[in-house]
Amino acid sequence: MAEAARRIDRIDTAPRFTAADAEALNARFAGVGTQAMLAQVLRDGLAGRIAAVSSFGAESAVLLHLIASIDPGVPVLFLDTGKHFPETLAYRDELVARLGLTNLVNLTPDPALLAKSDDTGLRWSYDPDGCCEIRKVEPLARALAGFDASFTGRKGFQSATRAALPRFELDLTDTQGRVKVNPLVDWSADQIEAYFAATGLPAHPLVAQGYPSIGCSPCTTRVAPGEDPRSGRWKGWDKTECGIHVDGAASELPPGYDPAF
Repeated sequence: MAEAARRIDRIDTAPRFTAADAEALNARFAGVGTQAMLAQVLRDGLAGRIAAVSSFGAESAVLLHLIASIDPGVPVLFLDTGKHFPETLAYRDELVARLGLTNLVNLTPDPALLAKSDDTGLRWSYDPDGCCEIRKVEPLARALAGFDASFTGRKGFQSATRAALPRFELDLTDTQGRVKVNPLVDWSADQIEAYFAATGLPAHPLVAQGYPSIGCSPCTTRVAPGEDPRSGRWKGWDKTECGIHVDGAASELPPGYDPAF
């Protein structure tokens, strides 16, 4: 008898999700409260393998508290850039302990890439995009390769560039077809403040010092009352995002790419 033909192995390279999938999720959860939405997404696996990306910044405690109340084992990815305020690192540790988060993942820059492209540690001062690429975009891209979706803490009131964000969106930073879930996108600043008060969550210690949006220490300054909450980020530069939420950030960089000054 002739040997049966060997079945050809095929690798599925299709994106995990499409824009239509994101739209369907937005329609499904239209009018559904944040906590109920989070519970269904996490318990029913609607977004597949999902991680929370957190800066442990001014408002991060709210989303982390909501997630921990449902599943404290959700991976929480923190970009440990080596440039954070000491207060942020202490706040991270405080929240992890207080909320009972059991799967904190500290993402650090590639040492070889740092040695090659930022050996002085001063790249932030002349090329903030390049600094963010090395210390945030590249480490997060590596980490997210193992996930189908991510939670972000972005909110519409934070800046004009975030005002029209949907709850669910296709992650366009690469071609993998992940979904970004923005649970607090429609929350107001007053709602955030009320949630802190109702739950007794500790505030980031720098908030009281005039920092409503907190990133790496060299690129974060105080904000005057009435200013855009994110106006203290990269002040003096034509830059509003670190790069992890910029379309094409992880897909259009050729091997060996070194951002120009």
